[in-house]
Amino acid sequence: MNVILGADVVNASSLVVGGFVPLTTIDFPDHLSAVIFCQGCPFDCPYCHNPDLIVKRVKSKYTWSTIISFLIKRRNLLEAVVFSGGEPTLQKELINAIHIVKKLGFKIGLHTAGPYPDRLKALLPNLDWVGMDIKAPFEQYESITKVPNSGKRAFESVKILLESKIPCEFRTTVYPQLITNEQILIMASTLKNMGATNYKLQQYRKIYF
Repeated sequence: MNVILGADVVNASSLVVGGFVPLTTIDFPDHLSAVIFCQGCPFDCPYCHNPDLIVKRVKSKYTWSTIISFLIKRRNLLEAVVFSGGEPTLQKELINAIHIVKKLGFKIGLHTAGPYPDRLKALLPNLDWVGMDIKAPFEQYESITKVPNSGKRAFESVKILLESKIPCEFRTTVYPQLITNEQILIMASTLKNMGATNYKLQQYRKIYF
């Protein structure tokens, strides 16, 4: 494996993986994909459907080398690999991991909530599709994420993503106890005015690895 991919394999070996799905048809539109769930998230949303992924560092049963070995065997069968989370942009090792997977011939998808606009911008040249979570109207983000200025960062990430022209989807998890119909309309209107053409609502559901 190292002969094929070189030193990048070592550089990404510290990527902390909290979960892995070998086959999905719903995480990258119109593509057969695998999903790598990156450990760690800076947000603490009350309705998080992957709460086990919030902690940054855990002992995981998933190793980077095992996942790469699997992907090598699935070339010409799978079309894409999606980096999800948690929040994948939290980990600085993500860029090397993406480079490795792209060298194997896969398209790259990213699921993000946009907490790190500069990191997202650096990743965009390597991405083929992005799904971005919109938590609330931008000025009300902190009520969901518990993180100051998170709405401002998300707004900047939306701008950067739309300016890149990379295919993307914005989506909001509808958790009735925290998200109202009025807020949904505000989010939809704001995104439309920013130039977004693909906004979806998804039902809250709880999943554990």
